[in-house]
Amino acid sequence: MKTFSTVEQNTLKEIILSRRDVRGHHFSKTPLERAIVEEILTCAIHAPSVGFSQPWRFLMIENDATKERIYKEFVKQNAKAQALFKSEALYSRLKLEGIQEAPLNIAVFYKKPEKTILGQTVQKKMGEYSVVCAIQNLWLSARSHGIGIGWVSILRPKKVKKILNIDKNYALVGYLCVGYVSEFLEKPELETLGWETKKNLEDVVQWV
Repeated sequence: MKTFSTVEQNTLKEIILSRRDVRGHHFSKTPLERAIVEEILTCAIHAPSVGFSQPWRFLMIENDATKERIYKEFVKQNAKAQALFKSEALYSRLKLEGIQEAPLNIAVFYKKPEKTILGQTVQKKMGEYSVVCAIQNLWLSARSHGIGIGWVSILRPKKVKKILNIDKNYALVGYLCVGYVSEFLEKPELETLGWETKKNLEDVVQWV
């Protein structure tokens, strides 16, 4: 059984604590090495998956014209979203994506099963949650290589699938902007801007 040293444990903790959701104004144009991209994808596909279903699929997007179509969808939906928040002035100053700036976009899909999956007979969403675990693995591995990731959620999945020509057997789980960055912020940007405050353990943990 493999064990890990205190140094390795602390390194993992530092990677986790240093992970950030990166916005467009922090991405650089430095190309991503294919070997490193494959390394972070390898970490992604070693995520836990319920029933060992491994339902994740990754579409790698480098084409600028495709990015532009996705960006236009974001702009449309972001305008609608702004009206839902009381802090519209602050919202308008937020940079909530890096679709055009990031050298690589990754659309992460859940492949719908063609058979009954072990462990997913009651909680039907467990397959999609497994894909989220893969995204987290990818995110942490990327951070360890100095690569930033931003998750863009202000998109209509059906529209993204249409743009990318994805069939009905796949569901969009995450749309990621990926690239080297000018800096990793000391604190999450939304915390620094006062959009939300950081919760502590006592705020979210209950022992029974």
